Amino acid sequence: MPYNFESTLHSADPVITGFKTRDVRFPTSLDQTGSDAMNDVGDYSAAFCILETDGSHTGHGMTFTIGRGNDLVVQAIPYFASALIGHSLSSLVNNFADTWKALTRDCQVRWVGPEKGVTHLAFGAVINAIWDLWAKSANKPVWKLVADLTPQEFVRCVPFDYIEDAITPEEATDLLARVSGQDKEDRLQHALDDRAVPIYTTSAGWLGYSDEKMCQLLNENRRAGVKNFKFKVGRDLQEDRKRLTLARDIIGYDETTKFMIDANQVWSVPQAISYVKELAEFKPWFIEEPTSPDDILGHATIRRNLKDLGIGVATGEMCQNRIVFKQMLQAEAIDICQVDACRMGGLNEVLAVLLMAAKFGVQVVPHSGGVGLPELTQHLSLIDYVCVSGKVSLLEYVDHLHEHFQYPSMTKEGYLISPREPGYSIEMVTKGMDKYTFPPLDKEGWWASDAARQVLNRQAIKLFQL
Repeated sequence: MPYNFESTLHSADPVITGFKTRDVRFPTSLDQTGSDAMNDVGDYSAAFCILETDGSHTGHGMTFTIGRGNDLVVQAIPYFASALIGHSLSSLVNNFADTWKALTRDCQVRWVGPEKGVTHLAFGAVINAIWDLWAKSANKPVWKLVADLTPQEFVRCVPFDYIEDAITPEEATDLLARVSGQDKEDRLQHALDDRAVPIYTTSAGWLGYSDEKMCQLLNENRRAGVKNFKFKVGRDLQEDRKRLTLARDIIGYDETTKFMIDANQVWSVPQAISYVKELAEFKPWFIEEPTSPDDILGHATIRRNLKDLGIGVATGEMCQNRIVFKQMLQAEAIDICQVDACRMGGLNEVLAVLLMAAKFGVQVVPHSGGVGLPELTQHLSLIDYVCVSGKVSLLEYVDHLHEHFQYPSMTKEGYLISPREPGYSIEMVTKGMDKYTFPPLDKEGWWASDAARQVLNRQAIKLFQL
Protein backbone atom coordinates (compact mmCIF):
# COMPACT_ATOMS: atom_id res chain seq x y z
CA MET A 1 0.00 0.00 0.00
CA PRO A 2 1.26 3.53 -0.74
CA TYR A 3 2.24 5.79 2.10
CA ASN A 4 -0.18 8.59 2.92
CA PHE A 5 1.90 11.56 1.85
CA GLU A 6 -1.22 13.73 2.14
CA SER A 7 -0.26 13.94 5.80
CA THR A 8 2.85 15.94 4.79
CA LEU A 9 0.74 18.74 3.37
CA HIS A 10 0.53 21.94 5.40
CA SER A 11 -2.46 23.23 3.41
CA ALA A 12 -5.35 21.73 1.46
CA ASP A 13 -4.49 19.08 -1.13
CA PRO A 14 -4.29 21.03 -4.43
CA VAL A 15 -5.57 19.70 -7.73
CA ILE A 16 -3.62 20.52 -10.88
CA THR A 17 -5.83 22.50 -13.25
CA GLY A 18 -3.40 23.47 -16.02
CA PHE A 19 0.15 24.47 -16.84
CA LYS A 20 2.20 27.12 -18.60
CA THR A 21 5.56 26.98 -20.32
CA ARG A 22 8.17 29.72 -20.74
CA ASP A 23 11.32 29.99 -22.82
CA VAL A 24 13.71 32.29 -20.92
CA ARG A 25 17.14 33.17 -22.31
CA PHE A 26 19.94 35.38 -21.01
CA PRO A 27 22.59 36.74 -23.44
CA THR A 28 25.61 35.51 -21.49
CA SER A 29 27.55 34.99 -24.71
CA LEU A 30 28.09 38.75 -24.84
CA ASP A 31 30.42 38.78 -21.84
CA GLN A 32 31.72 35.20 -22.24
CA THR A 33 30.15 33.97 -19.01
CA GLY A 34 30.10 30.20 -19.24
CA SER A 35 32.76 30.01 -21.96
CA ASP A 36 34.85 26.86 -22.14
CA ALA A 37 36.68 24.70 -24.66
CA MET A 38 33.44 23.22 -26.05
CA ASN A 39 30.85 25.93 -25.33
CA ASP A 40 32.26 29.29 -26.41
CA VAL A 41 29.07 31.32 -27.01
CA GLY A 42 26.40 29.95 -24.69
CA ASP A 43 23.33 31.97 -23.75
CA TYR A 44 22.16 30.63 -20.39
CA SER A 45 18.53 29.57 -20.81
CA ALA A 46 15.72 27.92 -18.88
CA ALA A 47 12.73 25.92 -20.12
CA PHE A 48 10.02 26.42 -17.52
CA CYS A 49 6.99 24.37 -16.56
CA ILE A 50 4.54 26.11 -14.22
CA LEU A 51 1.79 23.92 -12.77
CA GLU A 52 -1.46 25.75 -11.98
CA THR A 53 -3.76 24.48 -9.25
CA ASP A 54 -7.09 25.19 -7.57
CA GLY A 55 -5.19 26.21 -4.45
CA SER A 56 -2.91 29.04 -3.41
CA HIS A 57 0.31 27.50 -4.76
CA THR A 58 1.80 26.93 -8.19
CA GLY A 59 4.59 24.47 -8.95
CA HIS A 60 7.65 25.78 -10.78
CA GLY A 61 10.14 23.53 -12.52
CA MET A 62 12.83 24.15 -15.10
CA THR A 63 15.62 22.59 -17.04
CA PHE A 64 18.79 24.29 -18.27
CA THR A 65 20.09 24.81 -21.80
CA ILE A 66 22.46 27.31 -23.39
CA GLY A 67 20.27 28.92 -26.06
CA ARG A 68 19.16 27.44 -29.37
CA GLY A 69 17.16 24.30 -28.71
CA ASN A 70 15.56 25.66 -25.56
CA ASP A 71 12.38 25.97 -27.61
CA LEU A 72 12.49 22.23 -28.36
CA VAL A 73 12.43 21.46 -24.64
CA VAL A 74 9.59 23.93 -24.08
CA GLN A 75 7.60 22.27 -26.86
CA ALA A 76 8.11 18.84 -25.27
CA ILE A 77 6.92 19.83 -21.77
CA PRO A 78 3.17 19.48 -22.64
CA TYR A 79 3.64 15.79 -23.49
CA PHE A 80 4.12 15.18 -19.76
CA ALA A 81 2.45 18.10 -18.01
CA SER A 82 -0.90 17.56 -19.73
CA ALA A 83 -1.21 14.14 -18.05
CA LEU A 84 -1.22 15.79 -14.61
CA ILE A 85 -4.38 17.87 -15.13
CA GLY A 86 -7.19 16.80 -12.83
CA HIS A 87 -4.92 14.94 -10.42
CA SER A 88 -4.46 15.95 -6.80
CA LEU A 89 -0.95 16.49 -5.51
CA SER A 90 -1.27 13.69 -2.95
CA SER A 91 -2.33 11.22 -5.66
CA LEU A 92 0.88 12.02 -7.56
CA VAL A 93 3.29 11.79 -4.62
CA ASN A 94 1.66 9.03 -2.55
CA ASN A 95 3.69 6.60 -4.63
CA PHE A 96 5.90 9.02 -6.49
CA ALA A 97 8.05 6.36 -8.18
CA ASP A 98 4.95 4.88 -9.83
CA THR A 99 3.90 8.35 -11.04
CA TRP A 100 7.43 8.90 -12.38
CA LYS A 101 7.43 5.62 -14.27
CA ALA A 102 3.92 6.10 -15.65
CA LEU A 103 4.91 9.48 -17.11
CA THR A 104 7.85 7.90 -18.96
CA ARG A 105 5.76 5.11 -20.48
CA ASP A 106 4.06 6.95 -23.36
CA CYS A 107 5.54 4.65 -25.99
CA GLN A 108 5.36 7.23 -28.79
CA VAL A 109 7.22 9.94 -26.85
CA ARG A 110 9.53 7.34 -25.32
CA TRP A 111 10.62 6.33 -28.82
CA VAL A 112 12.41 9.66 -29.30
CA GLY A 113 14.35 9.16 -26.05
CA PRO A 114 14.08 6.87 -24.30
CA GLU A 115 14.83 8.67 -21.02
CA LYS A 116 17.42 10.92 -22.62
CA GLY A 117 17.75 14.05 -24.70
CA VAL A 118 15.12 16.72 -25.30
CA THR A 119 12.16 14.71 -23.98
CA HIS A 120 13.97 13.77 -20.76
CA LEU A 121 15.01 17.38 -20.17
CA ALA A 122 11.37 18.41 -20.56
CA PHE A 123 10.27 15.58 -18.28
CA GLY A 124 12.73 16.76 -15.63
CA ALA A 125 11.20 20.24 -15.67
CA VAL A 126 7.75 18.75 -15.05
CA ILE A 127 8.96 16.47 -12.25
CA ASN A 128 10.79 19.35 -10.57
CA ALA A 129 7.58 21.39 -10.72
CA ILE A 130 5.74 18.64 -8.81
CA TRP A 131 8.44 18.69 -6.13
CA ASP A 132 8.20 22.47 -5.88
CA LEU A 133 4.42 22.26 -5.46
CA TRP A 134 4.72 19.50 -2.87
CA ALA A 135 7.30 21.41 -0.82
CA LYS A 136 5.28 24.62 -0.93
CA SER A 137 2.18 22.73 0.15
CA ALA A 138 4.17 21.17 3.00
CA ASN A 139 5.59 24.61 3.92
CA LYS A 140 9.16 23.32 3.66
CA PRO A 141 12.13 23.72 1.35
CA VAL A 142 12.59 20.63 -0.81
CA TRP A 143 15.72 19.48 1.03
CA LYS A 144 13.91 19.57 4.39
CA LEU A 145 10.86 17.84 2.92
CA VAL A 146 13.11 14.95 1.85
CA ALA A 147 15.06 15.01 5.12
CA ASP A 148 11.83 14.52 7.05
CA LEU A 149 10.82 11.41 5.08
CA THR A 150 11.35 8.01 6.63
CA PRO A 151 13.70 5.67 4.75
CA GLN A 152 10.67 3.80 3.43
CA GLU A 153 9.01 6.99 2.23
CA PHE A 154 12.24 8.17 0.60
CA VAL A 155 12.59 4.89 -1.27
CA ARG A 156 9.02 5.09 -2.60
CA CYS A 157 10.06 8.22 -4.50
CA VAL A 158 12.89 6.46 -6.35
CA PRO A 159 12.62 4.73 -9.75
CA PHE A 160 14.63 1.53 -9.30
CA ASP A 161 13.88 -0.02 -12.69
CA TYR A 162 17.09 -0.89 -14.58
CA ILE A 163 19.35 -0.26 -11.54
CA GLU A 164 18.45 -3.11 -9.18
CA ASP A 165 21.65 -4.91 -10.18
CA ALA A 166 23.45 -1.99 -8.49
CA ILE A 167 21.13 -1.22 -5.59
CA THR A 168 17.78 -2.68 -4.54
CA PRO A 169 14.99 -0.89 -2.67
CA GLU A 170 15.82 -3.03 0.37
CA GLU A 171 19.50 -2.06 0.23
CA ALA A 172 18.55 1.60 -0.17
CA THR A 173 16.23 1.44 2.82
CA ASP A 174 18.99 -0.12 4.95
CA LEU A 175 21.51 2.50 3.75
CA LEU A 176 19.18 5.35 4.68
CA ALA A 177 18.43 3.79 8.05
CA ARG A 178 22.15 3.54 8.84
CA VAL A 179 22.64 7.30 8.37
CA SER A 180 19.57 8.17 10.48
CA GLY A 181 19.48 8.73 14.23
CA GLN A 182 21.44 11.26 16.26
CA ASP A 183 24.14 11.71 13.62
CA LYS A 184 21.46 12.76 11.15
CA GLU A 185 20.08 15.22 13.67
CA ASP A 186 23.57 16.67 14.08
CA ARG A 187 23.93 17.03 10.30
CA LEU A 188 20.52 18.65 10.13
CA GLN A 189 21.69 21.21 12.66
CA HIS A 190 24.79 21.86 10.55
CA ALA A 191 22.44 22.60 7.66
CA LEU A 192 20.37 24.97 9.76
CA ASP A 193 23.60 26.64 10.92
CA ASP A 194 24.71 27.09 7.26
CA ARG A 195 27.79 24.95 7.79
CA ALA A 196 26.81 21.83 5.88
CA VAL A 197 27.95 22.51 2.32
CA PRO A 198 31.25 24.23 1.47
CA ILE A 199 31.40 25.62 -2.05
CA TYR A 200 33.81 25.96 -4.92
CA THR A 201 33.45 28.51 -7.69
CA THR A 202 33.96 28.46 -11.44
CA SER A 203 33.15 32.16 -11.77
CA ALA A 204 36.79 33.17 -12.27
CA GLY A 205 37.68 30.28 -14.54
CA TRP A 206 35.82 30.86 -17.81
CA LEU A 207 38.10 30.63 -20.85
CA GLY A 208 36.74 33.82 -22.39
CA TYR A 209 37.84 35.99 -19.46
CA SER A 210 41.05 38.00 -19.66
CA ASP A 211 43.91 37.23 -17.29
CA GLU A 212 43.20 40.49 -15.49
CA LYS A 213 39.53 39.66 -14.97
CA MET A 214 40.36 36.14 -13.82
CA CYS A 215 42.83 37.41 -11.21
CA GLN A 216 40.44 40.12 -10.04
CA LEU A 217 37.63 37.60 -9.54
CA LEU A 218 39.94 35.15 -7.78
CA ASN A 219 40.97 37.79 -5.28
CA GLU A 220 37.36 38.89 -4.74
CA ASN A 221 36.26 35.31 -4.07
CA ARG A 222 39.14 34.68 -1.68
CA ARG A 223 38.21 37.79 0.29
CA ALA A 224 34.66 36.44 0.48
CA GLY A 225 35.92 33.25 2.11
CA VAL A 226 35.92 30.93 -0.92
CA LYS A 227 38.81 28.46 -0.80
CA ASN A 228 38.09 26.13 -3.73
CA PHE A 229 38.29 26.96 -7.45
CA LYS A 230 37.79 25.35 -10.84
CA PHE A 231 39.26 26.44 -14.16
CA LYS A 232 38.35 25.62 -17.73
CA VAL A 233 41.07 24.06 -19.87
CA GLY A 234 41.46 22.25 -23.17
CA ARG A 235 41.70 24.88 -25.87
CA ASP A 236 45.46 25.51 -25.85
CA LEU A 237 48.03 23.81 -23.59
CA GLN A 238 50.43 26.74 -23.31
CA GLU A 239 47.61 29.18 -22.63
CA ASP A 240 46.27 26.83 -19.96
CA ARG A 241 49.70 26.67 -18.35
CA LYS A 242 49.88 30.45 -18.26
CA ARG A 243 46.43 30.86 -16.72
CA LEU A 244 46.88 28.10 -14.16
CA THR A 245 50.25 29.52 -13.12
CA LEU A 246 48.63 32.91 -12.49
CA ALA A 247 45.84 31.23 -10.56
CA ARG A 248 48.17 29.12 -8.42
CA ASP A 249 50.28 32.20 -7.64
CA ILE A 250 47.15 33.74 -6.08
CA ILE A 251 45.64 30.63 -4.50
CA GLY A 252 48.82 28.87 -3.44
CA TYR A 253 49.15 25.14 -2.77
CA ASP A 254 47.55 24.92 0.67
CA GLU A 255 46.29 21.36 1.21
CA THR A 256 42.94 22.70 2.46
CA THR A 257 42.32 24.32 -0.93
CA LYS A 258 40.74 22.31 -3.75
CA PHE A 259 41.97 23.19 -7.27
CA MET A 260 40.08 21.65 -10.20
CA ILE A 261 40.18 21.68 -14.01
CA ASP A 262 37.41 21.06 -16.55
CA ALA A 263 37.84 20.13 -20.23
CA ASN A 264 34.14 19.97 -21.20
CA GLN A 265 34.45 16.82 -23.33
CA VAL A 266 36.92 18.11 -25.96
CA TRP A 267 39.50 15.30 -25.79
CA SER A 268 39.76 11.72 -26.96
CA VAL A 269 40.83 9.23 -24.33
CA PRO A 270 44.55 9.29 -25.27
CA GLN A 271 44.49 13.09 -25.56
CA ALA A 272 42.92 13.41 -22.11
CA ILE A 273 45.57 11.25 -20.47
CA SER A 274 48.42 13.12 -22.18
CA TYR A 275 47.01 16.61 -21.62
CA VAL A 276 46.21 16.11 -17.95
CA LYS A 277 49.67 14.66 -17.29
CA GLU A 278 51.07 17.89 -18.77
CA LEU A 279 49.07 19.84 -16.17
CA ALA A 280 49.78 17.53 -13.23
CA GLU A 281 52.30 20.01 -11.77
CA PHE A 282 49.36 22.25 -10.80
CA LYS A 283 48.02 19.42 -8.60
CA PRO A 284 44.37 19.39 -9.65
CA TRP A 285 42.04 17.44 -7.39
CA PHE A 286 40.09 16.27 -10.41
CA ILE A 287 39.73 16.60 -14.15
CA GLU A 288 36.10 17.12 -15.14
CA GLU A 289 34.56 15.81 -18.36
CA PRO A 290 37.85 14.68 -19.90
CA THR A 291 36.13 12.97 -22.84
CA SER A 292 32.70 12.13 -24.27
CA PRO A 293 30.13 11.92 -21.45
CA ASP A 294 28.81 8.67 -22.97
CA ASP A 295 32.19 6.90 -22.95
CA ILE A 296 32.02 4.85 -19.78
CA LEU A 297 35.02 2.64 -20.52
CA GLY A 298 37.00 5.65 -21.74
CA HIS A 299 36.50 7.34 -18.38
CA ALA A 300 37.64 4.16 -16.66
CA THR A 301 40.81 4.09 -18.77
CA ILE A 302 41.56 7.74 -18.00
CA ARG A 303 40.98 7.14 -14.30
CA ARG A 304 43.40 4.20 -14.21
CA ASN A 305 46.09 6.22 -15.97
CA LEU A 306 45.76 9.24 -13.67
CA LYS A 307 45.37 7.42 -10.38
CA ASP A 308 49.08 7.35 -9.52
CA LEU A 309 49.19 11.13 -10.03
CA GLY A 310 46.48 11.62 -7.41
CA ILE A 311 44.14 13.22 -9.95
CA GLY A 312 40.53 12.06 -9.84
CA VAL A 313 38.03 11.85 -12.71
CA ALA A 314 34.72 13.69 -12.46
CA THR A 315 31.72 13.74 -14.75
CA GLY A 316 27.93 13.85 -14.72
CA GLU A 317 26.53 17.13 -16.00
CA MET A 318 25.76 15.47 -19.35
CA CYS A 319 25.01 12.03 -17.90
CA GLN A 320 21.67 11.16 -19.43
CA ASN A 321 20.03 8.96 -16.82
CA ARG A 322 20.49 6.73 -13.79
CA ILE A 323 21.47 3.77 -16.00
CA VAL A 324 24.55 5.53 -17.37
CA PHE A 325 25.52 6.57 -13.84
CA LYS A 326 25.05 2.98 -12.72
CA GLN A 327 27.52 1.79 -15.34
CA MET A 328 30.00 4.58 -14.52
CA LEU A 329 29.97 3.41 -10.91
CA GLN A 330 30.09 -0.30 -11.70
CA ALA A 331 33.02 0.25 -14.09
CA GLU A 332 34.92 2.28 -11.45
CA ALA A 333 35.13 5.05 -14.04
CA ILE A 334 34.72 8.10 -11.78
CA ASP A 335 35.97 9.44 -8.47
CA ILE A 336 33.44 12.29 -8.36
CA CYS A 337 29.74 12.02 -9.25
CA GLN A 338 28.57 15.33 -10.72
CA VAL A 339 24.87 14.67 -10.94
CA ASP A 340 22.83 17.48 -12.50
CA ALA A 341 19.49 18.64 -11.08
CA CYS A 342 17.63 18.64 -14.40
CA ARG A 343 19.70 16.81 -17.02
CA MET A 344 17.91 13.64 -15.93
CA GLY A 345 14.31 13.03 -14.90
CA GLY A 346 14.08 15.49 -12.06
CA LEU A 347 14.73 14.92 -8.36
CA ASN A 348 13.40 11.35 -8.27
CA GLU A 349 16.10 10.12 -10.63
CA VAL A 350 18.72 12.22 -8.83
CA LEU A 351 17.80 10.46 -5.58
CA ALA A 352 18.51 7.15 -7.32
CA VAL A 353 21.98 8.38 -8.30
CA LEU A 354 22.71 9.67 -4.78
CA LEU A 355 21.85 6.26 -3.36
CA MET A 356 24.07 4.43 -5.85
CA ALA A 357 26.97 6.83 -5.28
CA ALA A 358 26.69 6.30 -1.52
CA LYS A 359 26.69 2.52 -1.92
CA PHE A 360 29.76 2.63 -4.20
CA GLY A 361 31.55 5.12 -1.95
CA VAL A 362 31.84 7.81 -4.63
CA GLN A 363 31.69 11.45 -3.58
CA VAL A 364 28.81 13.57 -4.90
CA VAL A 365 29.70 17.07 -6.13
CA PRO A 366 26.67 18.29 -8.13
CA HIS A 367 27.10 20.16 -11.39
CA SER A 368 25.82 23.65 -10.78
CA GLY A 369 27.03 26.15 -13.35
CA GLY A 370 24.11 27.59 -15.33
CA VAL A 371 21.11 29.80 -14.67
CA GLY A 372 18.91 28.32 -11.96
CA LEU A 373 21.15 25.33 -11.30
CA PRO A 374 22.63 26.62 -8.01
CA GLU A 375 19.07 27.26 -6.84
CA LEU A 376 18.25 23.59 -7.48
CA THR A 377 21.52 21.87 -6.62
CA GLN A 378 21.78 23.43 -3.17
CA HIS A 379 18.93 21.09 -2.27
CA LEU A 380 20.77 18.09 -3.76
CA SER A 381 23.91 18.71 -1.71
CA LEU A 382 21.91 19.13 1.48
CA ILE A 383 19.91 15.96 0.82
CA ASP A 384 23.08 13.99 0.17
CA TYR A 385 24.79 15.27 3.31
CA VAL A 386 21.86 15.09 5.72
CA CYS A 387 20.07 11.97 4.44
CA VAL A 388 22.17 9.79 2.13
CA SER A 389 25.97 9.78 2.33
CA GLY A 390 26.29 11.69 5.60
CA LYS A 391 29.62 13.03 4.31
CA VAL A 392 30.74 16.62 3.79
CA SER A 393 31.32 17.39 0.13
CA LEU A 394 31.45 20.45 -2.11
CA LEU A 395 28.94 22.30 -4.27
CA GLU A 396 29.75 24.23 -7.41
CA TYR A 397 28.59 27.83 -7.22
CA VAL A 398 28.64 30.62 -9.80
CA ASP A 399 27.75 34.26 -9.18
CA HIS A 400 25.57 34.88 -12.20
CA LEU A 401 21.86 35.70 -12.65
CA HIS A 402 20.66 34.94 -9.11
CA GLU A 403 18.91 38.30 -8.96
CA HIS A 404 16.21 36.92 -11.25
CA PHE A 405 14.95 34.40 -8.67
CA GLN A 406 12.48 34.95 -5.86
CA TYR A 407 14.76 33.16 -3.39
CA PRO A 408 18.28 33.10 -4.85
CA SER A 409 20.94 30.72 -3.65
CA MET A 410 23.47 32.51 -1.47
CA THR A 411 26.77 31.81 0.24
CA LYS A 412 28.57 33.14 3.29
CA GLU A 413 32.19 32.62 4.30
CA GLY A 414 32.63 29.88 1.73
CA TYR A 415 29.51 27.91 2.69
CA LEU A 416 26.06 27.55 1.20
CA ILE A 417 23.28 29.31 3.09
CA SER A 418 20.66 26.57 3.41
CA PRO A 419 17.29 27.54 1.87
CA ARG A 420 14.53 28.21 4.39
CA GLU A 421 11.69 29.22 2.06
CA PRO A 422 9.16 26.58 0.99
CA GLY A 423 9.67 25.06 -2.45
CA TYR A 424 12.51 24.19 -4.80
CA SER A 425 13.90 27.77 -4.95
CA ILE A 426 13.41 27.98 -8.73
CA GLU A 427 10.54 30.47 -9.04
CA MET A 428 11.69 33.49 -11.02
CA VAL A 429 10.89 37.14 -10.44
CA THR A 430 8.12 37.99 -12.92
CA LYS A 431 9.84 41.12 -14.20
CA GLY A 432 13.04 39.29 -15.11
CA MET A 433 11.20 36.33 -16.62
CA ASP A 434 9.12 38.64 -18.79
CA LYS A 435 12.11 40.74 -19.86
CA TYR A 436 14.16 37.76 -21.05
CA THR A 437 11.37 35.59 -22.49
CA PHE A 438 12.15 34.40 -26.00
CA PRO A 439 10.69 35.35 -28.46
CA PRO A 440 9.99 38.70 -26.75
CA LEU A 441 6.55 39.24 -25.27
CA ASP A 442 6.52 42.85 -26.48
CA LYS A 443 8.87 45.62 -27.60
CA GLU A 444 10.11 46.05 -24.02
CA GLY A 445 11.64 42.57 -23.99
CA TRP A 446 15.42 42.30 -24.23
CA TRP A 447 15.22 40.09 -27.30
CA ALA A 448 13.43 42.92 -29.13
CA SER A 449 16.28 45.36 -28.44
CA ASP A 450 19.04 46.52 -30.77
CA ALA A 451 21.58 44.79 -28.51
CA ALA A 452 19.92 41.43 -29.21
CA ARG A 453 20.79 41.60 -32.90
CA GLN A 454 24.44 40.73 -32.38
CA VAL A 455 23.32 37.51 -30.69
CA LEU A 456 20.49 36.70 -33.08
CA ASN A 457 22.57 37.41 -36.19
CA ARG A 458 25.55 35.33 -35.07
CA GLN A 459 26.22 32.46 -37.43
CA ALA A 460 25.29 29.25 -35.66
CA ILE A 461 27.13 26.61 -37.70
CA LYS A 462 30.41 27.49 -39.38
CA LEU A 463 31.28 25.00 -42.12
CA PHE A 464 34.63 24.84 -43.86
CA GLN A 465 35.03 27.02 -46.93
CA LEU A 466 34.16 25.12 -50.12
